[in-house]
Amino acid sequence: MNAAPGPSALHPAAAAALVMAIGMGFGRFAFTAIYPHMLDEGLLSLAEGGWAASVNYAGYLLGALLGMRASAASAHRLCLWSMLGTAFCLAILAIVTSPLLLIFVRGIAGVFSALAMIAASLWLLEQRQQAHSAPLLFAGVGIGIAVSAELLALGTWAGLHSHGLWLLLGGASLLAGLFAARGLMAASAQAPAASAPAGAAQLPPVRAAPLVIVYGLAGFGYIITATYLPTLVRSALPDLDPAHVWAVFGVGAAPSCFLWYRLHQRLGTRQALFWNLLLQAAGVILPVFLASAAGYLLSAILVGATFTGTVTIAMPAAQRIARLSKARLVASMTVVYGMGQIAGPLVAGALYSPGHGFALSLGAAAAALAGAGVMSLLAL
Repeated sequence: MNAAPGPSALHPAAAAALVMAIGMGFGRFAFTAIYPHMLDEGLLSLAEGGWAASVNYAGYLLGALLGMRASAASAHRLCLWSMLGTAFCLAILAIVTSPLLLIFVRGIAGVFSALAMIAASLWLLEQRQQAHSAPLLFAGVGIGIAVSAELLALGTWAGLHSHGLWLLLGGASLLAGLFAARGLMAASAQAPAASAPAGAAQLPPVRAAPLVIVYGLAGFGYIITATYLPTLVRSALPDLDPAHVWAVFGVGAAPSCFLWYRLHQRLGTRQALFWNLLLQAAGVILPVFLASAAGYLLSAILVGATFTGTVTIAMPAAQRIARLSKARLVASMTVVYGMGQIAGPLVAGALYSPGHGFALSLGAAAAALAGAGVMSLLAL
């Protein structure tokens, strides 16, 4: 008989959420909040920042391809490596001054982010068989965004420049990783207790190919807002700390996973994705028509409250298909999502103009999301 984990060990879902918070919230999305500071300090140009974002997403794609070989049995070890690698990448950026080297490190960080997404999902949902904990797992992304953004706001208030901010994030992610590691190792020593989510058996099956396409369009659609929102805020509202707007994005993301999980159980995959992506499209296009503090905050809430919801709906649906077909669909979905995210900043850079800013880019992103929503309703 296995010994019970100690009372100080984290619940498995909380440990997996911390992996997501570190690998995704800190490792991927903290760059969005630091980017305006790096522009002001002359460390990156707008074009170089776009390349840093795209290379990070290319690294995410590479990590997803590597993650296709991962198994649920060893997923807890991959979680540990992803957190350690993320903390190292964040800390190394504290001493990087070359834009080319910074872009390269952001690419490596993208690899660890994808591995964190795949490993945490495999570990909690497959190895630990806690599919009902999916909302908390994916809420970790929003929690990581909100906490890292407020840490950055605090560091800025204390007078830290971007190098100090990166070091602050690296230290915080390492500390959080120690708590997550204890929960991962303690839970992995136990036999899993299977528990299917209520109503999962009644959800009608969906088709794999349209689901993958919809997920890829979703990756393209949200990433322009997720990359440039604080930069847009800094340009339009110089007196407002963009980190706080980015924190609102994360605050909206964390609890929304529970809402979209419930809606998925009630409405099914097709309708839940349709409403999720339609609302997300509205949030993406909003700053084009309402370039004010209220418009940016509402955009942050709408996009933040839907983009992790897309993952919360689509990933469990993919896992249901994978159990029947024995395909590694979760990793395949992560690959296509990564491809969409690579295209987003490149399209944004191509469509950017001094007169119209990112209006055309946001319009293209909103159109992709709306199209994905219609496709999910008609083709899934």
